Amino acid sequence: MQSIQACNQLIGTATRGINPPGPCTDNRGRIQRTIEYLTVSHETAVASPADTSAEYGAPTLQIQLKMLDDGLEAPSYAHPGDAGADLRARTDVSLAPGERKLVPTGVSIALPNGFVALIHPRSGLATKHGLTVVNAPGTVDAGYRGEISVTLLNTDQNQAIELKRGDRIAQMVIQRVEYAQFVAVEELSDTARGTGGFGSTGGFAPAVSSQQPSTIDAVRS
Repeated sequence: MQSIQACNQLIGTATRGINPPGPCTDNRGRIQRTIEYLTVSHETAVASPADTSAEYGAPTLQIQLKMLDDGLEAPSYAHPGDAGADLRARTDVSLAPGERKLVPTGVSIALPNGFVALIHPRSGLATKHGLTVVNAPGTVDAGYRGEISVTLLNTDQNQAIELKRGDRIAQMVIQRVEYAQFVAVEELSDTARGTGGFGSTGGFAPAVSSQQPSTIDAVRS
């Protein structure tokens, strides 16, 4: 098998629509890169607290970044291995209870073909202050080259939220994405769930098997 580094060097050809042949691809021609890092034995699956190897948390993808405000810090990860890179407010923001505002971050990026950036709320701000992202997760498409802005919402019913320029307001997660070709068919393949939608598995209580009567039905019988 080719080394991970060798396969990664071929990623550029894949983004141009040419998949490298051989063990760098799976049975559908898609490049395998991240999965090799995850294929480990049980003995090596638990990282040692003293593990400072270059592989853990090291960048696996290069993304072009243009800062639109030189006074702001670029997106960054708080800890090695974190999934979300922090985005910061470009301006001071005041959010009254229940108010939402579009907040610029001073960040613009060029994602490679086959990737998306998803904008998530920061858990600490959500828990302590009720600050969230209205359309979480926000979507930054690979073709977008404008400034990334975040629609923040103060869900607290009583307290206003004051944010200062440079405050961390959201997290940006970079993920692979599939581009689907939608094929019209007369009938969809069948599944155990079928057309069951909202509420089809019940409320807060565990779902009741369709093979056995519920407690209420048992009492009535």
